[in-house]
Amino acid sequence: MPSRKHKPEEIIGKLREVEIALAQGASTAEACRRIAVSEQTYYRWRKEYGGLKTDQARRMKELEKENQRLRRAISDLTLDKLILQEAAKGNF
Repeated sequence: MPSRKHKPEEIIGKLREVEIALAQGASTAEACRRIAVSEQTYYRWRKEYGGLKTDQARRMKELEKENQRLRRAISDLTLDKLILQEAAKGNF
């Protein structure tokens, strides 16, 4: 099965499906088969998204992307600063 990136909203919906199946007496393996993911994926999703509402998960992903973008900008600026410091010393 090809790997597919699930949106946070989809993940939360699938986690709810598993909760319903488990409440109805299904095993974790059976519930995971119903949503077409491995148990490992289910537990990873539950750890990351358990207890979140759809809008909270969406906002969390947006913040993670923004954080990544800012980290990249800081590292670029730090590299520029180091290059300029070396150039000022005359090491080029």
